[in-house]
Amino acid sequence: MKKLLVVLLIACNAAVYAQSSTNFHDWAATPPMGWNSWDCYGPTVTEAEVKANADYMAKNLKKYGWEYVVVDIRWYVGNDKSHGYNEKDPQYNIDEYGRFQPAVNRFPSAAGGKGFKPLADYLHSKGLKFGIHIMRGIPVIAVQRKLPIKGTQLTAQDIYSDKDQCLWLHDMYTVVPGKAGAQEYYNALFEMYASWGLDFVKVDDLSAPIYFAEEIEMIRKAIDRTGRKIVLSTSPGETPIAHAEHVQQHANMWRTVNDFWDSWEPLKEHFEVFERWNKWRAAGAWPDGDMLPLGRIGIRAERGNPRMTKFTRPEQYTLMTLWCIFRSPLMFGGNLPDNDAFTTSLLTNKGVLAVLNHSTNNRQLFNDADKAAWIAEEPGTGARYLAVFNKADQEAPVSVNLEQLGITGPGAITDLWSGKAMGKFSGVFTPTIQPHGAGLYKIK
Repeated sequence: MKKLLVVLLIACNAAVYAQSSTNFHDWAATPPMGWNSWDCYGPTVTEAEVKANADYMAKNLKKYGWEYVVVDIRWYVGNDKSHGYNEKDPQYNIDEYGRFQPAVNRFPSAAGGKGFKPLADYLHSKGLKFGIHIMRGIPVIAVQRKLPIKGTQLTAQDIYSDKDQCLWLHDMYTVVPGKAGAQEYYNALFEMYASWGLDFVKVDDLSAPIYFAEEIEMIRKAIDRTGRKIVLSTSPGETPIAHAEHVQQHANMWRTVNDFWDSWEPLKEHFEVFERWNKWRAAGAWPDGDMLPLGRIGIRAERGNPRMTKFTRPEQYTLMTLWCIFRSPLMFGGNLPDNDAFTTSLLTNKGVLAVLNHSTNNRQLFNDADKAAWIAEEPGTGARYLAVFNKADQEAPVSVNLEQLGITGPGAITDLWSGKAMGKFSGVFTPTIQPHGAGLYKIK
């Protein structure tokens, strides 16, 4: 009897572990929606600016599903700059275990060793979720100072390698998988993040040009070990598609492109990119087309000067339509308090966001030099979604045979962006679309 109980206990524990090792996909059952500081503030965002965007989100966007507020790169440097990084004399803030801490001159509530917990508490009080950006690896300064790894007799020097150091930012060294203390370092790091109340982490220099599979697995283990639901986003892109299955099994989001800014050609390239990644999308595992450079961006950014997005209005419709019909995460890049009415309308259309959050069987119908179309289904109703795109430089009709959507009789068509009923159509539906523009329709 005792032996049977032991066997049952082992089996039960194995089942619990198997569940806990995979159920992180449940933490992002729909594509994450939020705000990220990068497009506005590069590596220089302050606590006041984060709170201002959070306040706007809580008041105006939360009811539409927007919830993540993400502090992007180098929040631990007190004297960083726009249009690049200060690598000459960075003022790092780091604890005794080699873990970066928020720069107190930029995040005053972090004083006294509180870390990001006060800021996270502020966001949580508004019903929002808190995220940060980090770099893969262990800080160079921790190695130089031989700082200990919490919970071990080892130091940062015991687990690092200068091989494969990030080419564009040199704050970190590689953590060598399999070295004694390597997993313990990541465990200690995410223990701290969990104690702050972290809900989202974007880990950079992890996916491209080199895909660090073993380091991704260490991060996955460290997150799961905390017991906290921390959504994992890997960056930058394009993530090598040869590793698509691996990243799908270990992360909630992964980048499909390098940094994306407000110009037409990179937007146009997403048609091929999204088609390439379409079969790898799954609930809780989302190919990520990168942030939305909409609204007022470039305030103290890495690239460009303060500006409203250079995308035309038709191009902005294309961006939002394509991201939603593909079901990419939506991370808004503009400074939310500066939104004009048009920008806000892009973020608060319930019909469009229903496509993002609930559509199924999403797929490209066609894609040629000047025109493209994607289709999807509304589960449980038989309704279809149709997105059409005019990639040409002049206004043009885009024709779709409705039978290709499974609609053989008259279909009542609603324009989701305007909310207007367009009437009933049979056979071929041919809306006229503005240059670089899009239409998004629901067909019953």
